[in-house]
Amino acid sequence: MANRLGVGWINQVSRLAAPTPTGRFASFAVQVRKVNALEPKFEPLSDAELREKAHQLRLRARQGDSLNSLLPEAFALTRESAKRTIGLRQFDVQVLGGVAIHNRYIAELETGEGKTLVATMPTFLNALPGKGVYVVTVNDYLARRDAEWMGEIYRFLGMTVGCIQTGQPDGSRRAAYACDITYGTSKEMGFDFLRDELKRLQLGDNHRKSFEQAFLGRGDHQESEKPVQRTHNFAIVDEADSILIDEARTPLIIGANNQPTQEETTAYYGADQLAATLVRVKDYKYDPLERKAELTATGRRKVQARAAHPSFVALTVDNLYEYVERALRAQIAYLRDRDYVVHEGEIVIVDEFTGRMMPGRQWQDGLHQAIQAKERLEITLETITAARITVQDFFKRFKKLAGMTGTATSDAAELRRIYKVGVMKVPTNRTCARVWLPDRVFSTEIEKFRAVADQVIEWHKTGAPVLVGTRSIERSEHLSALLSEAGVEHQVLNAKNHEVEAQIVAQAGQKGRVTVATNMAGRGTDIKLGEGVAELGGLHVIGTERHESRRIDRQLAGRSARQGDRGMCRFFVSLSDEIVEAFGEKAANRIRKRYAGRGELTSIRWRRFMIQAQRRKERQHFKDRKLLMHYEKQRAEMRRNMGLNPVLG
Repeated sequence: MANRLGVGWINQVSRLAAPTPTGRFASFAVQVRKVNALEPKFEPLSDAELREKAHQLRLRARQGDSLNSLLPEAFALTRESAKRTIGLRQFDVQVLGGVAIHNRYIAELETGEGKTLVATMPTFLNALPGKGVYVVTVNDYLARRDAEWMGEIYRFLGMTVGCIQTGQPDGSRRAAYACDITYGTSKEMGFDFLRDELKRLQLGDNHRKSFEQAFLGRGDHQESEKPVQRTHNFAIVDEADSILIDEARTPLIIGANNQPTQEETTAYYGADQLAATLVRVKDYKYDPLERKAELTATGRRKVQARAAHPSFVALTVDNLYEYVERALRAQIAYLRDRDYVVHEGEIVIVDEFTGRMMPGRQWQDGLHQAIQAKERLEITLETITAARITVQDFFKRFKKLAGMTGTATSDAAELRRIYKVGVMKVPTNRTCARVWLPDRVFSTEIEKFRAVADQVIEWHKTGAPVLVGTRSIERSEHLSALLSEAGVEHQVLNAKNHEVEAQIVAQAGQKGRVTVATNMAGRGTDIKLGEGVAELGGLHVIGTERHESRRIDRQLAGRSARQGDRGMCRFFVSLSDEIVEAFGEKAANRIRKRYAGRGELTSIRWRRFMIQAQRRKERQHFKDRKLLMHYEKQRAEMRRNMGLNPVLG
């Protein structure tokens, strides 16, 4: 413990410096020593004796003993349970991460350091009072896997464990939320909250309950009409940066169907055809940062000239402008096989952060219908908002919030400002051996992908496993074609099945394996190196462009060099990459034109240029989240002043 968490007596002195970062770290490290001191006392106990210890802790918690006083025993019990049920023992640094989570911190642990296991200790401790703990993750597969895997630890200690999955009936959801510990995704839990609010509206919150309804649970309402969630006590958010930061730019919305008329349907198709005839700059301006198009005076005159067309008979001129500008957005800003795919005649949105498909989700304000018109698909029902909530507002409803991730320090200020949680960087159990190779910059995307293919071929010849991350399905298929042409056997993951994804990614560290994956496929899956791979330098990771956040780049790089293994990472970027437009469309086009055909740009200033572009994008996204939060706050206040529920309508 001394070499990773510091010397014991120094920590005892340093903790007096709290609330400084050094003082907090030392204070948490002292708690780890207390947990370690109990381990030899718990090891000789029988299973029944351990369960009795857990039962006694539960009684003490419900009688009012503070959780802080119960922490050493609860953590030591969880560690012993993990050893006996799943054969894993939490390292000291993992115990430190658990202490941080209990104390309302986002624990930053390097990829592969066992965040799933870290969460078990604070989860068990905070479940003792019987008020429920939600463990929130990024997809259904991880929620189900973790509930089954870590559930053995909790059940051994007498806890009940539930799991929320897409498509579950209300009865199963209600039972899962009633458990001591509930696993699920942020989207499912957020939508359950909204559905519960709609149910309360339907039931009538203010009606006077009879004795039978209030105390015996009897009433006229069917079980399916009753809310499924209980109070929001404590949430531990896995991949906290992805959920609390990246997903916070889009509110969760439950829509009510609003059947478009025949005139509206015709207008969508007509606006798409009209938008295709307009000339950029001359007829409209496009802002790549805001992803919005605005007609110029010339463009408006062109649109006015077509206002009498049969497609637009039901529209005013101002409405026609809106339809055309929406069609322009659909044509320019939302690209097939990047932002969405066409699957079985339907538009399916692709998550921009994970590269995964999100069936059933729709863009709002007619954008989804404009994209359907662009793809010449049937115009489906447009939805109007029945209930909505932002990710920020949902998680701020919890009395206590914490989490863990591999990348959070760069957004520590935002997490502290919005969610009132700190970030603590937890040391690795073993020294990280990842080698970061300098970025390679090219003038065009074609040159970049040829270089990526050449690099994969070069590393593949040595037998080293290679994992390539791409931004879109289209680009992964393009690279796949280049590798097939060169005769390199490889796997392609296109964000369709989380479970299959995880199985394939888990094998990505085997000798000679080449895997091409959209963005963060298989995130949360441990990649173990095959025999002899460490001697070849470990898993080699390639990023095919810089993402709009440094965190996502670090997440991709974190697929390699896990748990002290060797590993290597390199990014390939080009002036054709979307991130260059952070400097503005005109500036980006001017730079691309000036350096077209130059091949590889070796000057260090180009790497600095890409970092500057990335920082601009991060600032823009922060601004978007801030504006959304400000708008939602004003909207909620206005509805409260009107005596209305702020999340409904």
